[in-house]
Amino acid sequence: MTVWIIFLALIFLFLALDLGVFNKKPHVIKPKEAGIWTGVWVSLSFIFSIVVGWIYKNGFIANPTELTPAVASMKFITGYLIELSLSVDNIFVIAVIFASFKIPQKYQHRVLFWGILGAIVFRGLMIFFGVILINKFSWMTYLFGAFLIFTAVKMLFKGDEEEFNPKKSFVYRNLRKIIPITSHAEGEHFFVKRRHITAATPLFVALIVIEVMDMLFALDSVPAILAITSDPFLVFSSNIFAILGLRSMYFFLANMLERFSYLEYSLIAILTFVGIKMLIIHYYKFPEWVSLGFIALSLLAGIIISIRKNNNPQ
Repeated sequence: MTVWIIFLALIFLFLALDLGVFNKKPHVIKPKEAGIWTGVWVSLSFIFSIVVGWIYKNGFIANPTELTPAVASMKFITGYLIELSLSVDNIFVIAVIFASFKIPQKYQHRVLFWGILGAIVFRGLMIFFGVILINKFSWMTYLFGAFLIFTAVKMLFKGDEEEFNPKKSFVYRNLRKIIPITSHAEGEHFFVKRRHITAATPLFVALIVIEVMDMLFALDSVPAILAITSDPFLVFSSNIFAILGLRSMYFFLANMLERFSYLEYSLIAILTFVGIKMLIIHYYKFPEWVSLGFIALSLLAGIIISIRKNNNPQ
């Protein structure tokens, strides 16, 4: 448990520094600042993959699947890239939620910060039960694999769906029945007093909707990473690094999502690959470098094609 305690302590320490030092005063996060932080989180993630190898080499943590240090490092990076790629759709939804509730840019980081804390708890629970199901019932791999392929096919043939409207969502409609909601943001506050009545501000409503949407996205991402490994520490740590980098990635990409429209096909390819991997896992196991290479090349291809299409519009 020592490694788990140290890992969680470091994560919460950084989050405390983030809110109490780096972003003590609400401000609009510019693309340059967001780009720097995105680079920092990506770099830390790759550095941590080396730490993962060191941890498994010295036996500092339980190794139920008997992974070698090199394989453990590759599985962490592979899982991290999967989670990062699946975050693209999440970023788009977050942008829609902020626009719908008219959340000022300088308060968006605060909402995402508390959203991250909730995501860590919910992802942790989903991963915990997901690992138990995979290890206890081997047939669950087939169910998860089929679900991922179904998701990929649905994404491929979704066509022109009705645009997501947070104010018409089940969460918003039922939240209004529980607590009064103000129509305007009151600074960085989640709640305000109105004639002896406590009312929720749009910041709190946006936070709740984002939390629920993250849980829905986790239904795809958790089975996807379980296709790579069922090692609890690798699944959880790769998820957490992707979630922590999501905030800076949002501010970096939120205004450029249309420029990377072909990334969606990369996600479809990745979901299909990991789904097939889960369906045949009891008969054939892909080498780790194949999984990592396929996911990295899929993301790279989506980025390059998107950039070329935008630079050479027809």
